[in-house]
Amino acid sequence: MSSLLVFPGQGAQQPGMLHGLPRETLIEASEVLGEDALLLDSAEAFKSTRAVQLCLLIAGVAASRQLSMAPDYVAGLSIGAYPAAVVAGALSFSDALLLVRLRGELMQQAYPQGYGMTAIIGLDLATVEGLLAQVHSVDRPVYLANINADNQVVIAGSDVAMEAVAQLARSRGAGMAKRLAVSVPSHCPLLDAPAKTLAEAFAYVQLKTPTLGYLSGSRARPVINIDALRDDLAFNMCRVVDWRGTVQSAYERGVRLQIELPPGAVLTGLARRVFEQGTVIAFDGARLDTLQALLREEGSRQP
Repeated sequence: MSSLLVFPGQGAQQPGMLHGLPRETLIEASEVLGEDALLLDSAEAFKSTRAVQLCLLIAGVAASRQLSMAPDYVAGLSIGAYPAAVVAGALSFSDALLLVRLRGELMQQAYPQGYGMTAIIGLDLATVEGLLAQVHSVDRPVYLANINADNQVVIAGSDVAMEAVAQLARSRGAGMAKRLAVSVPSHCPLLDAPAKTLAEAFAYVQLKTPTLGYLSGSRARPVINIDALRDDLAFNMCRVVDWRGTVQSAYERGVRLQIELPPGAVLTGLARRVFEQGTVIAFDGARLDTLQALLREEGSRQP
């Protein structure tokens, strides 16, 4: 049996999320960024995509260091791929900080207002794709962004187009169509240009072969090759997230323990729909020694 650490994406952020984390990681981040990391997690700071994404990276890395035990696999949703790559030994924390800072700035500059993401719960993928086809146009772009579960997807695009899709979704019986706390239209072609710019920055960064299984959130399978990993990280902002497929892939590979790194427990809820057996738990709200014992126990079951 195997273990998996998962790292959440934008929308999971919580004010004050860095306060209380190990000081060593916060100091390291502050020195690399040239600013106090603890100023990044206020409600005011979260108006910036850059600040949100940096907080998610720092929190994921800091909490994984607290575990002080390596899992068999890591996976991250969107920005969560960066702390996953750090924990997998493929990307240094300092390089990740600089790349994520640039990533957030590029995404924010591309769409400073009027765009975002909306979650739709209660309709299947085919139905939502049909609604998108009805609404999408050059003037009102809207796309599929995340496949989170069989009846939960996220769309991205202009505010006007998303609201039109949301209204249609409610008329078709959707249980919820909710605007997310994300101010950019991630995981769709609208971010092709920023992704290409980020890829140029990646050309100057040294990546290493992962020492753990790195599961791509967009490909829903392991990525080992360094060039493929660079491509996965640079372009995940403009590719559909198949989180349902990623969790299913992990389960089919024998994963029976999933621990969700901070903040929150959204990915924990999604995984429970896939894990017929095993343990799914969030770092937040759990005792550190309990999480370590679970990792140790799962590791002892290895054939």
